[in-house]
Amino acid sequence: MSASLPPTIQRLINDLARLPGIGPKSASRLAFYLLRGTDPTLTTDLSEALVELKENTRFCSRCYNITEVDPCETCDDHNRDQHIICVVEEPLDLVAIERSGAYRGQYHVLHGAISPVEGIGPDELYIEPLVKRIQDGDFVELIVATNATLEGDTTARYIERRLKGLPVRISTLARGLSVGSDLEYTDEMTLSRAMEGRQSL
Repeated sequence: MSASLPPTIQRLINDLARLPGIGPKSASRLAFYLLRGTDPTLTTDLSEALVELKENTRFCSRCYNITEVDPCETCDDHNRDQHIICVVEEPLDLVAIERSGAYRGQYHVLHGAISPVEGIGPDELYIEPLVKRIQDGDFVELIVATNATLEGDTTARYIERRLKGLPVRISTLARGLSVGSDLEYTDEMTLSRAMEGRQSL
């Protein structure tokens, strides 16, 4: 007869294993770490943080970045260039570009990239709100800062086609970035140079 885990622990392991990058073994280690309770406040703090995450965060109605206020602080900063917009796949890409200090314009977060293999098409992304922002706004340049991957390039080309005929210059980051790399893992200096050396798409 094999020993089984109590249902409460098994549920936590199953739920942790649903997170990206967490397999069954890592999920088990995390669950038992929390169970041992070496830090008595950790489980309480973690559960409160998760509740607050769902209750207090939303998407900015302009750029679709994650925020607690709408519009977000970046969109509401009138010291930023209002005539240039940078399109990124994920909120962490925006954070990476901000860390580089090379860009002081507006943003638009797509929340993914076109990937037919994963069943992600243009309608699953925030591309149409981007098109509307360009049509209604006074932008002179749009920087497509998607990842240097097949999905990122496909998304960039789709955006270029959707904006064809609109009076906005479309550029992309210089390819000092490694092909296949994600922006969120790129160092600040490389990102800064890629932003400065951007090219027309």
